Amino acid sequence: MTKTPVRLPVKNRFHLPEGMIYLDGNSLGPLPRGVDEALRSAAVDQWGAHLIKGWNVDGWMAQPARVGDKIAVLIGAPAGCVTMGDTLSIKVYQALAAALNLNPDRKVILTDSGNFPSDIYMAEGLIKHLGQGHELRIVAPEDVSDAMTRDVAVAMITQVDYRTGRMHDMQAVSDAAHDAGAVMLWDLAHSAGAVPVDIEASGCAFAVGCSYKYLNGGPGAPAFIYVRPDLIPKIDPALSGWLGHDAPFAFEPSYRPAAGIERMRVGTPPVLQLSALEKALEAWDDVDMQDLRRASLELSELFIAQVEARCPDLQLASPRNAAERGSQVSFSHPEGYAIVQALIAQDVIGDFRAPNIMRFGFTPLYLDKADVIRATEILEHVMNDRLWDRPEFKITRRVT
Repeated sequence: MTKTPVRLPVKNRFHLPEGMIYLDGNSLGPLPRGVDEALRSAAVDQWGAHLIKGWNVDGWMAQPARVGDKIAVLIGAPAGCVTMGDTLSIKVYQALAAALNLNPDRKVILTDSGNFPSDIYMAEGLIKHLGQGHELRIVAPEDVSDAMTRDVAVAMITQVDYRTGRMHDMQAVSDAAHDAGAVMLWDLAHSAGAVPVDIEASGCAFAVGCSYKYLNGGPGAPAFIYVRPDLIPKIDPALSGWLGHDAPFAFEPSYRPAAGIERMRVGTPPVLQLSALEKALEAWDDVDMQDLRRASLELSELFIAQVEARCPDLQLASPRNAAERGSQVSFSHPEGYAIVQALIAQDVIGDFRAPNIMRFGFTPLYLDKADVIRATEILEHVMNDRLWDRPEFKITRRVT
């Protein structure tokens, strides 16, 4: 039975420190209520009481597929074609290697300059490892569709730019890739749980993403990978780990890929992290993604208007057209890092990306208009009183 969509926000579903305005869910989501107990149960009631029996008794081995199906709902994918495990960088490597194998006569990997650096690094590493003359072609985000030439093997695109929040038109880019005969690979790190996604309708071959941002799975939460159902039997995994084997406990001397999406598994699943994520995903059970998108745009539009009225020295770095943004807004300033640090000291949590970008995420599950107004009032205070110009706010920390 379909649940009636909940009215947003649902702040009582999250542990949020009193007085804090959290605008950094695009980097790390807050702790959903019940996750602490789920972790305690997984550690004490399962691991502690059952020890190794937990793989069977508590369903640990089935977690990657079970949790994958929950994420499939949020990205518009069919059941049975998403699995969990490893980090996003590993999943990018897996998907990209498989995609190149599907287009062996072409040598170009197309991406854009707004892509997350780790995706680019993984592509560079794979190219060096293969040693087959592949080329990584990086274009401006607005030029991606026009760059889909007949020599492109794979288009590897992150839907929402991690710095500016600029959002690609998934269907238009996918169509351009398919028209050019390229394999389409989407990174949904800043999309899943942030904007409505219909990965099945896009027709893309692969999608990957992380679960610690808008999905609130916690620091180090595992990544996911989607493979279009008709392609799953054709994939010969580059990372042929034992749990991607068709019969892992037969311990055969040679690799034989599993029949379904499990062939994209590599090593032992992170049970505690998956237990946290599985519980965290319950917060989405009655959330309508269209409702969430409308609320997100209302909050971000309000934020832009308030910041521009109160803080004229800050420059909008995100697209002004709301339809071209994900669920974050970025502003730029030469002292962006110090400004963010001053905000954090006032319990308004955003973050910074070099060289001068201040990022603010808008998650309607736990933010409302009053939060936005209060955050911009504090930002105005930080700017007008030059609170950012204190020495302690200019000390660059390891994580910015």
